[in-house]
Amino acid sequence: MASEEEKEEKIEEQNDSYLAESAIEPVKKDNLLDILFANDNKLITARGSDLKITDDTRRMVALFSDGTYFVSEDHKFDGLVYNFEKTIKRRKIMIGQPQYVSQNEINAIYAYAERGSGFAKATGDDLERMQVQIDFINIVSRAAMQKVSDVHIIVADATTIVFRINGMMVRQMEYNKEWGEAFVRAAFASADISDANYAQNEFQGAQKLGETPLRGSEGKLMLPHNVLAIRLQFNPIAFGSQYLVMRLLYADDNPNGSSDLRALGFGDREEQLFYRLRAVPVGLNIIAGPTGSGKSTTLQRNMIKLLQEKHYEINLITVEDPPEYPIPGARQMPVTNANDEETKEAEFTKALNAALRSDPDVMMVGEVRSLSAAELTFKGALSGHGVWTTLHANSAPAIVTRLRDMGVQPYLLGDPELIKGLISQRLFRKLCPHCRQSVKKRMNDPSFGRLKTALGEYGIENTFVRGEGCKYCRGQGFSGRMSVPEIILPDAMFLQLMINGDTKRAIDYWISELDGRTLRDAAIERMLKGYIDLDELERWCGLLDQRPIY
Repeated sequence: MASEEEKEEKIEEQNDSYLAESAIEPVKKDNLLDILFANDNKLITARGSDLKITDDTRRMVALFSDGTYFVSEDHKFDGLVYNFEKTIKRRKIMIGQPQYVSQNEINAIYAYAERGSGFAKATGDDLERMQVQIDFINIVSRAAMQKVSDVHIIVADATTIVFRINGMMVRQMEYNKEWGEAFVRAAFASADISDANYAQNEFQGAQKLGETPLRGSEGKLMLPHNVLAIRLQFNPIAFGSQYLVMRLLYADDNPNGSSDLRALGFGDREEQLFYRLRAVPVGLNIIAGPTGSGKSTTLQRNMIKLLQEKHYEINLITVEDPPEYPIPGARQMPVTNANDEETKEAEFTKALNAALRSDPDVMMVGEVRSLSAAELTFKGALSGHGVWTTLHANSAPAIVTRLRDMGVQPYLLGDPELIKGLISQRLFRKLCPHCRQSVKKRMNDPSFGRLKTALGEYGIENTFVRGEGCKYCRGQGFSGRMSVPEIILPDAMFLQLMINGDTKRAIDYWISELDGRTLRDAAIERMLKGYIDLDELERWCGLLDQRPIY
């Protein structure tokens, strides 16, 4: 029987092979569809051909008269595919080895066949659009394999594609300007929810959901199975350039919805604090952090855990713009996308009012972005509901400052019966446990001196840094990311100090009297356990020998 190491090596080889096969290069139509149909090569699975198959089977396979055979990679083990191959072989029809391609490529083959032999010859624009849509799904598939959070498309004199991997920007590939312009237009056209028309010189947002019909095109643009949706942001930048950012929203590995906080990086201390917050039936809990800090995932896991702990005997209603992750057992209310911020705010307020009138026990508000949303969120907490939400703020104490700056009344901010939990978090890259190195390897580096000054010999003995990379981390030196939080269960004294702007005293009081622990201290604990490295800690928390921010 193969050892675990041999199994991992085999999986690694398969992944490398797949990545090599799916390397993304825009292919000219002459090298793709035209070649397939050259020399009177017929698509014998097309509608109207002598080979009669069902539309369900046709959606999965494409067979040509020369034996070239394509199968949708999402359906390679489907019974319909197996039965089709059996039928073809029984009838002694030529069939080659299956080539596994995306659903979009299958769709493009049939669209080309129907236009070419059907009624109207495909135009160059049609073929270009089909090819760019194939490129779109291939780029998303490649990003999804690496669990990329964002894909950046920068169109200037050339087109540059950058992936954000484990929080870092990594340049991937470069194409010509014309390809980039066509790609941006195709991305906008693929959206299920978007502003009315693409305008190159305007800021526009859109949403692409999985397995839903394309607007203005045939068939479906199928996203990879682990991608729920893509949030698209179109931006003009200086000198006539274009800039598209695609945020990939992933499905949970657990199809029933995971409630495992520990898998996100939380320890016993944080799990206990979250448990206490979920146990309080009324009041407001706020999770803060910058974009991409994992707020939505933490919120989702807590809501699933809350429903499980209450045996699904409560009514949990969410208001989200848009819903990012499924929460089994909750009623998730989407906010309709609108063309401008004023309309979006009005729609969000309308949805919050509707949620309050829908007999909730607990409400989850995707994000508080405006004073009107904040006031309705507080109204929900005041009227006997438990409310959970997210906010953009720099730290857990800064949540109070942020709400005060938004215009929330001090008497609301100072009530500990109303504000129950203030949470802030960041995502730190996890060291690969297989190739990490002792910090002693960097004795001549200034960071080594800072570590010794701050933590002494104990810090040196227990701290690791990024290694050179290995097969387990694909040469990155890191293996995923983990959440590192700070959590405050405030009392009246802490809240009043923050409202008065006496942040230093409030922090000292939190740490000494409320058993608080800052993000910096939580990160140091994880560094000394070998989970994160010295550079990652200093990246988020400042230099170790500097006085903490608070």
